[in-house]
Amino acid sequence: MKSKVTKAIFPVAGLGTRFLPATKSIPKEILTLVDRPLIQYAIDEARAAGIEEFIFVTSRGKSALEDYFDNAPELESALAQKGKTEILEELQQTNMDSGAIAYVRQNQPLGLGHAVWCARRMVHDEAFAVILTDDVIAADKPCLQQMMEAYNETGGNYVAAMEVPADKTASYGVLDVGPGDGPRLPVNGMVEKPKPEDAPSNLAVIGRYILTPRIMWNLDARKAGAGGEIQLTDAIAQEIHGGNSVYAYRFDGQRYDCGSKAGFLQATVAFGLQRPDLKDEFGEYLSDLSAMRQAAE
Repeated sequence: MKSKVTKAIFPVAGLGTRFLPATKSIPKEILTLVDRPLIQYAIDEARAAGIEEFIFVTSRGKSALEDYFDNAPELESALAQKGKTEILEELQQTNMDSGAIAYVRQNQPLGLGHAVWCARRMVHDEAFAVILTDDVIAADKPCLQQMMEAYNETGGNYVAAMEVPADKTASYGVLDVGPGDGPRLPVNGMVEKPKPEDAPSNLAVIGRYILTPRIMWNLDARKAGAGGEIQLTDAIAQEIHGGNSVYAYRFDGQRYDCGSKAGFLQATVAFGLQRPDLKDEFGEYLSDLSAMRQAAE
């Protein structure tokens, strides 16, 4: 029986080594696309999907991430006195109600499955969502909201999915799916980071999940999988083998891998060009830059 999903887990304990030296003192999740940090995009998507409780799995050195969601009365007062109401309204959207966010520590980097398992006492016996902040998805209707609407029809477990180049399968959890109607496909199997020749398809899992409480039970075994880590995909695959429903949801939207420098830069350009206050000046600069490169070649 499906239950309403009101809790989301945000695994944010990673060290962000691909963005050193910036992440030496700044959590990767605070890095900004234009003027909003990655974590804000994730929170806004969760809110749009009806999430009410936000569970952060953190580690040492993440205090700036926690501070980001606190009220800033002195700053708000200064903006109000200067009549900067538009900026003040944007700032207030980052505030979270007392008790809406909970934090739990992951003391060892043992994998995504382990990070999710660390939040087990906070989700109890409820279905829950998982959002990976590295995956920023631009969509008219937020990705998790799309998935939530499908989940409300069927229940079960859902993973966001998209096609990837065949030679990139070793970077993803890859799905073996059956036929289905529309964006929802039944999942027959999952393989974590397979070689291209071993991949069942080129349909890969992206960082959005809606999961039943049984996933936490599966993770209790804390069994290491690919890369010696505890894999969330392995726990989901157990549900398939047990005859329980798992669906791949081919979302409508553009995904940016902001865990890589190239993906982060691509997202910055794309989001900058979408901004009414930036698109003309920024677009002109990019056009001039492209013209200079063509001339140089």
